[in-house]
Amino acid sequence: MPDLESDLFTLAMSEQAQPLMDAVKKHIKDNVDPITEEFYALDNEKEDRWSWHPRQLELLDGAKAKAKKSGLWNFFLPDSEMGEGLTNLDYAYIAAELGKSNLASETLNCSAPDTGNMEVLERVGTPAQKEQWLKPLLNGEIRSAYAMTEPGIPSSDAKNISTEAVPDGDEWVINGEKFYISGAGDPRCKIMITMVKTSPDAPASRQQSQILVPIDTPGVAILEAMHVFGKDHAPRGHMHIKFDNVRVPKENILLGEGRGFEISQVRLGPGRIHHCMRSIGKAEKALELMVRRAGSRVAFGKPIAKLGKNLEVISRARLEIDGMRLMVLQAAKAMDVLGNKEARVYVSGVKAIVPDKVCKIIDQAIQMHGAAGVSQWTPLAEMYTDQRHLRFADGPDEVHHMVVGRAEVQKYDLW
Repeated sequence: MPDLESDLFTLAMSEQAQPLMDAVKKHIKDNVDPITEEFYALDNEKEDRWSWHPRQLELLDGAKAKAKKSGLWNFFLPDSEMGEGLTNLDYAYIAAELGKSNLASETLNCSAPDTGNMEVLERVGTPAQKEQWLKPLLNGEIRSAYAMTEPGIPSSDAKNISTEAVPDGDEWVINGEKFYISGAGDPRCKIMITMVKTSPDAPASRQQSQILVPIDTPGVAILEAMHVFGKDHAPRGHMHIKFDNVRVPKENILLGEGRGFEISQVRLGPGRIHHCMRSIGKAEKALELMVRRAGSRVAFGKPIAKLGKNLEVISRARLEIDGMRLMVLQAAKAMDVLGNKEARVYVSGVKAIVPDKVCKIIDQAIQMHGAAGVSQWTPLAEMYTDQRHLRFADGPDEVHHMVVGRAEVQKYDLW
């Protein structure tokens, strides 16, 4: 039997995954970086902000085709016949690289929320559900959304759901509201995995179910786009959605009635890790921009890297990124060795720390740039707001600190 303690500290990328990592870096350099500027410039030429410019889709589809041809597709699914079959640890290294580019993940079919939704469908979907929804998602033909968060209640508790689904003959009838449903504004979004309450009299963790709801189902109404720091992130958006007597077939339920909380734990663990993996890449990008600015900008007769405590700021950023990377890699390894459920303390640990610390590193990079740091001349302002919202996404910092703190107290039988 392997030494579990030792195994959790064996964090090197496997030899089998190294060629894939090299190929991903080459794909980003050759096929993603050259299209990025044109892709975002086309936002200014669209007649409808909630659509894609045909040229944007052409650029994305071209990069996707090149990725598929190179075998760079769906490798986020661990130990799966449908993906590359990478371990969570190997994928951690690659996802950190993807985090350096806004378009890289989508060109490899590794974007949230699709990754989590595909993993749920792959793990618990019926053959019919997989054929109808997983297959086109794996092919990159459609996008999806995950509808859990609600405006009237604290959704940090996955058991705290008020949207109801009531059986009526061969259908579920759904009523309620969701908000900040990321990606639901994208015209390519065709399906939502929706968290609902189906069994109000059952024990707290058995009251919820997850049901597949096609976004064009009658009664599904997108009320508005919720803003993030004043931006609506069109055309993907974070949507406020009302379900008004929405009817879907009973067979649209995932895994069975009362299994929703269980599914959310399957989904949210990997999703949290994926966010943190990509955040490491964003921190590396911010540090690079910080160093280039500090080394080339001259004030008071010397590069600003040599002024005040700026060298210490750079040093601390480097050391914190390296520390966070090790935490993320160990959490990924814990998922491989212990399983998603047993690795929850490791996962909560990185989710509590990484978005917060990456926010601070990006903020320091902004400060090093002066006024230009919050302008359209650098990606830092957008990087900051994107990273700041991760302190809420998939559970706020406070909940994850609670998980880690409780586990620590329990070691001494004091809980």
